[in-house]
Formats: sequence, structure tokens, C-alpha cells
Amino acid sequence: MKIIVVGCGKVGASITAQLAGHGHDIAVIDHNSSVIEEITNSYDVMGLVGNGASYSMQKEAGVEEADLLIAVTNSDEQNMLCCLVARKAGGCSTIARVRNPVYSSEIGFLKEELGLSLVVNPEEAGAREAARLIRMPSAIQVEKFAKGHVHLIKALIPSGSPISGMALSDISRKLQADVLICTVERGRDIEIPNGQYVLQEGDTISIVASPENVRKFLVRIGLDYKPVKDTMIIGGGRISYYLAKRLLQDGTRVKIIEKDLQRCEELSELLPTATIIHADASSEDVLIEEGIETCGSFVTLTGMDEENIFLSLFAQSCSKAKVITKVDKIAFDEVIRHFKLGSILHPKKIIADTITRYVRAMQNSIGSNVESLYHIMEDRVEALEFSIHEDAPVVGIPLADLKLKKNVLVACIYRSGSIIIPNGQSVIEVGDSVIVVTKEQGFEDIRDILL
Repeated sequence: MKIIVVGCGKVGASITAQLAGHGHDIAVIDHNSSVIEEITNSYDVMGLVGNGASYSMQKEAGVEEADLLIAVTNSDEQNMLCCLVARKAGGCSTIARVRNPVYSSEIGFLKEELGLSLVVNPEEAGAREAARLIRMPSAIQVEKFAKGHVHLIKALIPSGSPISGMALSDISRKLQADVLICTVERGRDIEIPNGQYVLQEGDTISIVASPENVRKFLVRIGLDYKPVKDTMIIGGGRISYYLAKRLLQDGTRVKIIEKDLQRCEELSELLPTATIIHADASSEDVLIEEGIETCGSFVTLTGMDEENIFLSLFAQSCSKAKVITKVDKIAFDEVIRHFKLGSILHPKKIIADTITRYVRAMQNSIGSNVESLYHIMEDRVEALEFSIHEDAPVVGIPLADLKLKKNVLVACIYRSGSIIIPNGQSVIEVGDSVIVVTKEQGFEDIRDILL
């Protein structure tokens, strides 16, 4: 596909990195020449310095032949103008990053009038992810497949868990839980395990199951599944606003600590049922006075990664709260993975993944059958959902007889409202949705799982 990316900040760079490895013809536009130089040195893309909303600049980038333009500059208005120009000049699909809450209630109108294919909002997406984690506090990560009928969750095996020392082949029988453990992270190693693999406390596992079976499994392995009743949010930015709004609608009590008085006053008007505290959350006394030791969940959403990390470490040391830590600098991943920070929230990466999934979906018309794509285990594993068509080479053959590539696991089959946790005799049929977990990268068709 021919793709133009306008704006090469953290989101644009992350999108380019994900798409460049899949054979797309990519052009990037940014007004900063050093940013363009850096990204063209890192990836096989064409770089242009200038205004991405300019017709002449888009024409130079090849908009007349482009399949998709993605506008992710720091300006909502610039992004929408970029997309409008691209629609008029080339008739391609367009994606705009729109962050201002003022526009959030007008997204439907904007999409229709400007011909936008997709509107993305990092802050709202981050809030949606954080709310999902708060609703399932014992999970580190929660993803959904088959229109929400199948969940993939990542969790830590607690001390004293009954599955510590248990082989995977014994879990369904002994725990009476219809789940599949598809990955195990132990130290720096990540495995897609077989039935003989023996689990240990401290392992981080990802499982696939129905939402109901996920709940049963988490309780039976010793993880608390009680819903969170109150949340303390540090920082009063846009993500905090979107998250608080969602949680309050769920009936969760919300307390926001923000050191900027004017922003506190704005939040008090926007969120009249939330408790807004004007204080500096970097003070230990403030946090203790406001109830960090007893809160159900603790979410750090300041604009500084370092402050978020230290506050989360403090919360882990003095409370049993569900902790969520926002980190913007993806380069920190290798460092922070050694800390106990609870769930890590990467709003910009969430948006990059969303756009990558959209691009994969666009390819359905040219041969791909990927419906959903998620990165798990620090991006070292992909979980993909495939829609099975008549010509798929996996149809009608028992899984045990399929010659699968190494480190590929068929984790779940969703068929006519039923969830099948497969075994060697399971057979894939036309119309199924099949979830595949793999350490390989770039699968675009179900046939890619075969040798």
C-alpha cells in the first residue's frame, strides 16, 4: 500500500516503524528537517520537509496514487486540513489525530463532512485502556477479540498460587476452567509453551478465554477479582478527564490530585461528582493524607515519565491498589520492565497499534484476512485474529496435522457464538474467527502460519 504519514513526532515515528517492516511504500512529511533525517536513516521511507497540509507537498509525496494518508501532527486543525486536502487531491482514505475534548462530541459530524476514515485520540484511547484495566484489576493487560466475545489477558502468577508447579496440560482438568495459556514470560525469556511446560509463581502469563472463564480462572489461581470502588488519579490532564468521566459513569469514586489551580477549577466544573484536590502529589504526606494506602486503584498520568514511575513505586510499597503507570517514552521499556509498576500505559503506542490494525483491515480487500492485531509481552509476541474464507488452506484439517511454523499457536476458534479452546483434533471451518499467537512478525493471511 502507498501510505503518507504527516507528522513525525512520537506517534508518527511509532506508526512508521510498525508499517515500514511490512512492505508498504511510505512517505513521511514533517516541518523539522532533523526529524525527517532521523526517520529516513532508520527506515526505508521517503522523507519530505514542509507543510503536510500543502497540496503541492502532498502531491510531491504521491497523494494522487496513495491508498491512505495519516495526519498526526500536534495540531488537530492541521490534521483535519491535511485529510481534507488528501481527500480532494487523491481520494484516498484518511486518518486524523484529534485530541481536543471540544471536538469529542462532534466526531461523527467531522468524519462525515471531512470524509475521514478514522479519527484517533491518544488521550481518550489511553483512558479507555486504563478503565478496562481498572474493571479487571488483577490483569496487567486486557485485549478483546471476536467483537468482545473473546478476551486475551496478561497476569502475574501470585505467590502460593495453586498453578505454581503445575503442567499446562493439567490446568483445565484440575481448575475446571476452559482457558488456554498461550505465552509465559519468565525473567527475560518468553515462551509459547506446550502441554508439558511447568508454571512457577512469578511467571507472567497471557491467557485466552471467554470473559466468564477469565474471571473464574483468575479467582482460582489466587488473584483478586473484586471490582475497584475508588480511584486516585495523579495529574489533571486530558487523559485524567476522559478516564474520570468513564469511571464516574461506572459508579467508581474518583479523586484527582493536580498542582495547577486553574486546571483544578476547570476539572471541578467538568467533573462535578469527582473530588479535585489542589496539591503537589510528589509529596508523600499529601498522598498519605488523601488515602493512597487504602485506595482501590492508583493511576499516574502526569506529563513526566519519571514522576509517574516514582509515584507508582511508592504506591506499590504502601498499598494494595491496582497501579497503572503512564509512560510516553517507549525507549524506557527495557529499563522499566524490571520495576514493579503494575500496568504500563502507552497512549501514543495504543494509537500507533490502532492505526496499524486499520491498515491491516484495509488490506482485506487485497488478500489479507487479519481482523485484529495486538502486541503483547513487551511487543515480542503478536496476537492476531483471522477471518477464515473458503480458499483458506487450514480448513477441514485437524490442528495436529497442520504443519505450523515454529512459535505459532492456534489459541482460540470462535464459531457462531461459541468459543472453542482447541486441541489437536479441533478443525477450523469456513466462517470461523481464529486467534493465533506468534513470536513471528508480519503475518497478513492465515496461510502465513504454515510452513
